[in-house]
Amino acid sequence: MASCSRTQVISLYRMLMKECKKFPSYNYRTYALRRVKDGFRENIQVDNPKTLDMLINQARENLAVIKRQVSIGHLYSAQRTVVEREHHL
Repeated sequence: MASCSRTQVISLYRMLMKECKKFPSYNYRTYALRRVKDGFRENIQVDNPKTLDMLINQARENLAVIKRQVSIGHLYSAQRTVVEREHHL
């Protein structure tokens, strides 16, 4: 894969941050946001194209994982709410 431009990296960072903010659990949400920020800060000085491509691919994979976890988290929250309402009736 060709090296990513700065705008592509920033776009990926924003997508990760946006998706992390969707976690229903405060603890998961703050942990995920912190990990994204720390990961990007840690690698800000990387200028090797192969290393940069590897890091970008990892970030894209992590974005896919976060999207799956967020959707599962919302499903679980919705199920829990329905069950809680049924028990209060």
